[in-house]
Amino acid sequence: MRTPIRSRVLGRSGVEVTELAFGAAGIAGLFTPVSDEQAYAALDTAWNAGIRYFDTAPHYGLGVSERRVGAMLRGRSGYTVSTKVGRRLEPFSGGGDDLANGFAVPATHRRVWDFSADGVRRSLEESLERLGLDRVDVVYLHDPDDHAEQTFREAYPELEAMRAEGLVGAIGAGMNQAEMLTRFVRDTDVDVVLCAGRYTLLDQRALTELLPAAHERCTSVVIGGAFNSGLLADPKPGATYNYASAPRELLDQALRIKAIAERHGTTLRAAALAFPLAHPAVASVLVGTRSADEVRDTVRQFARDVPAEFWQELREAKLLPEEAPVHVSEEEPS
Repeated sequence: MRTPIRSRVLGRSGVEVTELAFGAAGIAGLFTPVSDEQAYAALDTAWNAGIRYFDTAPHYGLGVSERRVGAMLRGRSGYTVSTKVGRRLEPFSGGGDDLANGFAVPATHRRVWDFSADGVRRSLEESLERLGLDRVDVVYLHDPDDHAEQTFREAYPELEAMRAEGLVGAIGAGMNQAEMLTRFVRDTDVDVVLCAGRYTLLDQRALTELLPAAHERCTSVVIGGAFNSGLLADPKPGATYNYASAPRELLDQALRIKAIAERHGTTLRAAALAFPLAHPAVASVLVGTRSADEVRDTVRQFARDVPAEFWQELREAKLLPEEAPVHVSEEEPS
C-alpha cells in the first residue's frame, strides 16, 4: 500500500496540494441530483481520508458547488481550495433546470462568458462570497478556448495583479486540451495548469509538449479526468469517454489494460490514478466524486500498489509509450 496522501507544492507559489484532490463538480448535481446530505457526506469522507485539496467553480451547479465546499471548510484549517473565473453568474428568473448545461439544479442564474479584467475580478469576488472566504489558494482561468485574445490581454494580467495583492496564492488555467495550456506555461508566469483528460492511460497527448514545458519551467500540472469520464473506471459497452459514448477501439483498449492489471494483482482504477503522478511535473490528480462510497473507493484505489511488471507488460503490448514515466515502488527494482 502507498503511504498516506502526500502533498506537493505548486510551482514556486508555496501553495501545497495533496496528491489526490476532490473535484467538486459531482456534488453540485452533475447529470443527476445530489442532496446537501449526500454532498456533505462525500466532502467529510474526503477530509477524514486526508484529502486537503478541493477544486470548485461557479460553473458547477450555478454556484452550488462553491457554497457546499465553503460550508464544509468553515471552521477548518490546513486545506487548499481552488476556484475558477471566466463564467460569471447572472440572476435568471425564467425557471426550469440547468440540465442543458449538465447540472440537475434549478436554473436560478445564467452563465455569461467574461474574460475581461473587470469580469475576472467580479467573478472571484462573487466566488469568495459563496465560499465564505476572504481569499483562495488557487484561481484558474476556466475553459478560455474560444477567448484566447481577451484572456491573454486582460484576464491573465488581472490574475497576476490579484496574486500580487495576496487575494490568491497561485494562478493558472484549466482546460480540456493541452495545446493552449502549453502556451500559458511558455508565455506567462502561471504557477499551475489543470489539464483534464489529456494525460491518462488512454490519452497521452500532454506528454508531447505540455508536460516537458511545465517541467522545464517549474510549473505544476494538476491532472483531471484520469478516468476519461468513466471508461477507465468501468470499461463496458455504453461506458463514456470524454462525456460521449466510448468508441469500440478505445473500449477494447481499456479492457486489455484492465485484464493486464488484474493479472498483476491490481486494478484498472488504481493504475489510472497512479499513472499521471509518475511524471515529475504533475502535482495532483483531481477526481470528481459525488458520494461517500465513491470517495472511499477512490481513496482505496489510490492507495493500491501498481507493480512494475504491469507497466512493463503495457509497454510490451504497445499500450503505453516508452517515454511515459511510471511509478515504481521503492521496494521494486527500477
